[in-house]
Amino acid sequence: MGSNLSDRLMNLTQAGEAIRKQIGDLVKQSGVYESEAWGYSSAHSFYNCCLSVRTQLPPLRVMDTLLSIETSMGRVRKEGGYADRLIDIDLLFYGDLVLDHPRLILPHPALHTRRFVLQPLADIAPEKTHPGSGLQVIELLDRCPDQSKLMLVLKR
Repeated sequence: MGSNLSDRLMNLTQAGEAIRKQIGDLVKQSGVYESEAWGYSSAHSFYNCCLSVRTQLPPLRVMDTLLSIETSMGRVRKEGGYADRLIDIDLLFYGDLVLDHPRLILPHPALHTRRFVLQPLADIAPEKTHPGSGLQVIELLDRCPDQSKLMLVLKR
């Protein structure tokens, strides 16, 4: 999850609570990291974290619920790429499922290129193996081409 507008920590907390209520039990939660915007320029830095959730919902239903949570929190998707946002929630893995569906690709196709994703993911699942590459999350972090700086702002 990520947020770079308004009360970023509150946005992450609110999204995590909605996920717990609508999707399933929180198993683990990473620390919260601050980083500059990725893929575009912004005066607003992001707070990012990762959650591990136990759910009975199928993956497309999880994705639809995540999009609904974003909308209910005030997220407005704009055409033309990356932009500042109150909340952004991505589904990175669903167990070891590999899925290529028009509405959902699993594992998330860009997670290995983004340090702001891999660092919090490594906090909660360093030995999780990426089913496509066969590499563990900690190995993906070590090989990540993104060398942007992260600052831990809240340890959990």
